[in-house]
Amino acid sequence: QLHLVESGGGSVEPGGTLTLSCTVPGFHLDSFDIAWFRQAPGKEREAVSCITGSGDNTNYEDSVKGRFTVSRDNPENTVYLQMESLKPDDTARYYCAAGAIHRTCRLQSYEYVYWGQGAQVTVSS
Repeated sequence: QLHLVESGGGSVEPGGTLTLSCTVPGFHLDSFDIAWFRQAPGKEREAVSCITGSGDNTNYEDSVKGRFTVSRDNPENTVYLQMESLKPDDTARYYCAAGAIHRTCRLQSYEYVYWGQGAQVTVSS
């Protein structure tokens, strides 16, 4: 059973930057595609971004394109989500999830089997 661990959440003012990390202690993260999802209070969970196991393909939800960057450091067994120009609408609990390897990564939640507990991101002035 994989236990994904997110870190790096916090509070930031609009326009600020945060970087989330996702690790999987005891497993080789490069064996999985990794996606980031988020869920705000009263809203459905939505996809944010994904990256293939090799890191050669990424995908982003339209509202974060140009502001968020997903990357991975497989030797360090860590996937990152760098979030810039943050907006109040980005406030949510962010989850990383692991799923099977594909040639291009998927943004559908059903593609991902293992999930972390989430990290809270709050954007407010």
